[in-house]
Amino acid sequence: MNTVIKKISEIEDAASSVMESANARKKAFSQEMEERTKAFDQDLEERTQQGIQELRKRMEAEMNKKLEKQRLHADNLLRKMEQNYEDHHEEYVEKLFRSLTGV
Repeated sequence: MNTVIKKISEIEDAASSVMESANARKKAFSQEMEERTKAFDQDLEERTQQGIQELRKRMEAEMNKKLEKQRLHADNLLRKMEQNYEDHHEEYVEKLFRSLTGV
């Protein structure tokens, strides 16, 4: 009977050893997965920030290009208005004078 108890005790010790080993491997695997997850998250964050920066630069360049185009258009329009005034200001004054005096 002692041999049976001794064998059961040895089996329990072996099972306990297997469980401890499995728990240790489980803990190591969990730690590795946590580290991989952190590395993945960090890489993703860096790539996302880089993509955002590139998009921001492209949008800013587009905006500056459009603003420059609008500025050139406004400058051109202003020059045309000034030239029109220079060419016709006497006519405008005369029409205004006639309109006010009824002549």
